[in-house]
Amino acid sequence: MQNNLITITQENQGQRLDKFLNEQLTEFSRSQIQKMIKNGDILVNGQKVSVHKFLKIGDMIKILPSQLSSPSPLLSSPPKRGSSANESVSQVKPGMTSLTMIGEKIFKDIKIISETEDFLIIEKPAGLLVHPTEKNETATLVDWLIAKYPIIRKIGDDPLRPGLVHRLDKDVSGLMIIPKTQATFEFFKRQFQLRTIDKRYTALVYGEISQDSDKINFFIGRSKAKTGLFAARPQKSKDDDKPAMTEFEVKDRFKNYTLLEIKILTGRTHQIRVHLKAYGHPLVGDNLYFNKKLKTKKELSRIFLHASYLSFTGSDGKYYEFSSPLPKKLATFLKSLKKQ
Repeated sequence: MQNNLITITQENQGQRLDKFLNEQLTEFSRSQIQKMIKNGDILVNGQKVSVHKFLKIGDMIKILPSQLSSPSPLLSSPPKRGSSANESVSQVKPGMTSLTMIGEKIFKDIKIISETEDFLIIEKPAGLLVHPTEKNETATLVDWLIAKYPIIRKIGDDPLRPGLVHRLDKDVSGLMIIPKTQATFEFFKRQFQLRTIDKRYTALVYGEISQDSDKINFFIGRSKAKTGLFAARPQKSKDDDKPAMTEFEVKDRFKNYTLLEIKILTGRTHQIRVHLKAYGHPLVGDNLYFNKKLKTKKELSRIFLHASYLSFTGSDGKYYEFSSPLPKKLATFLKSLKKQ
């Protein structure tokens, strides 16, 4: 590449624009490149084009100088040894491009709880998407990971989801394991399959649950009523319905609400949210899976679901245990409730 221009040759013709640039601009993640294309910061033959454009011989790709003026990663270097494990890890730097500023506010809320040579334990804030989607126009956890730890770009099964061995919904906060090597990725992937990792959530649901604990065993499949959502069914009725099991234990009771500790034995999309709605006690603050009759005047601006506990035996044979307190917004809401 000379300056900020790339000319497509016979060797490169037929490639998709975003995939081609992902190989050329190693300092940026693929999702970042896609955003630059969509924002018009990358032009082909002087024109704004689609991410999915296929390249032809002679095409001239121009990357606007503002995007190349700060080739350093989005964020500062990893925390020095001895720094606080709970220290917020994002800092605004002079000359940061508009691309970096998109996620600055949400990135600063990511916390590194623990770090070893093989993995990170982070605390994801609510509102942060874990990985890019077709509709996504905002910064993601993947962007932050690649900027902070470039080696993670090459880890995992999916180039759009590097370093991700499990996930949390955008509006869910809490603990996540991030492998730093491919061997560690494979190890944790296997442990999740074997269900040897103890992962628990703290959740507040509508209604007063009388029993102290219970299991929900409904199948989960695509909703027949709403596109993009899932539904729980007592029996399998569609080919894509999959078995799912959720366990919960009541931790506290309030007037019109119940606080739960939840453990999932399968990892279906939206599993906790779908199961609790089907159980008749949807999550507080969930605007996708809810019952209008149960909603009260006291509402929460986010979903009350927090990944609060993780424990496992690592590939080094050591036992690891991590916990995360409720975010301030959830803790404040909980304190406002009246005891049963």
